[in-house]
Amino acid sequence: MTKRRRGIEIVVLALVFATACGGTSPAPAPGPLSVVITNDDGIEAPGILALAEALRPLGQVTVAAPSGNRSGVSHGVTSDRVIAVQKSERGGQKWFAIDAMPATCVRLAVEELLPSKPDLVLSGINKGENLGTVTYYSATVGAAREAAFLGIPAMAVNLASADGMDYGTAASVTAAIVRSLGRSGIARGTFLNVNVPALPPERLRGIRITRQDTRAPIDFFEKAIAPDGSTTYTPRWEHLEPGGEGTDIWAVRQGYVSVSIFGFDQSAAIPPAAFIGLRRLESLSFLF
Repeated sequence: MTKRRRGIEIVVLALVFATACGGTSPAPAPGPLSVVITNDDGIEAPGILALAEALRPLGQVTVAAPSGNRSGVSHGVTSDRVIAVQKSERGGQKWFAIDAMPATCVRLAVEELLPSKPDLVLSGINKGENLGTVTYYSATVGAAREAAFLGIPAMAVNLASADGMDYGTAASVTAAIVRSLGRSGIARGTFLNVNVPALPPERLRGIRITRQDTRAPIDFFEKAIAPDGSTTYTPRWEHLEPGGEGTDIWAVRQGYVSVSIFGFDQSAAIPPAAFIGLRRLESLSFLF
C-alpha cells in the first residue's frame, strides 16, 4: 500500500470513530476477516478489482459476482433457470463468475460456494452513486440487503460518476470503514449504504452518518416518432439537487462520504391518529 493510500485510511479511520453511532464505535474483533465481494457491474468491473485489492490485508477475500452487467435489477433473483458458475483464482483469491443476479450471487456463495459463513459481504464498488430513493432500484444495494437477510454484516459501496473516477480512493475509504467496524459494528437487521464523492482524497471533507433522502427521483421519457411511424420512448433521468442537511444526497454534494444505515423491516412508522384508523380494519371480520 502506498503512503498516500495509508494516509487516507488513517484519516478515514479517525473520522469513523468520531462520527459513527453517537461517537462510539465497537472494537473490531481480532483475527483476519472472511469477506465476500459482489457487485452489479459484472465481475470484470474496475470497482470490484480495487475493492478486492484494498481488502486483501484484512483476511480472506472471495469474489462472487455476476458474469456480466446486471445493473438496475434491484433485489431481483435468478430462480427460473440453471445457474452457471465459473471458478478461477486471482492472486490467491477465489473468484466466482456467476450467471445470475447479484442477490442470487450472494445467496449462492453463502449457501454453496463457501466452506463457512463469511464475516462480511461488500457489494461494490458501484460505478455511480446510489442515493435517496434510487436505492430501491439498485442491485448493488439489493445484494447487500440479501446478505443482511442471512444475518451477515453487509455494506453497499458506491462511487459517484465523474471523468477519471478513482476507485482506489473509494476502496481505501471502504477498507478504513471495515477496519473500524470489524465483525460487530453493523447491527443485525441493518446494512450500510456508503457513497463516496468523486473527489481526490485531499478534498474529501470527512464522513457523515446520514438519513435517506425520500424525494422521488427525477425520471422522464423522451418521445420520438420513428421513420416507420411507430412511437418510441427513451428513458432519461437527472440527479436531484441537495435537499435537507443530513441527508445522503446533501452529504455527497457537500464533499462528504455518506454512510446511511438501512433496515429491511419495511413496516412504516405512522402517526398515532392514522394508526388508530388502520386498526379499525381488524374489526372487519364479516369480510372473511
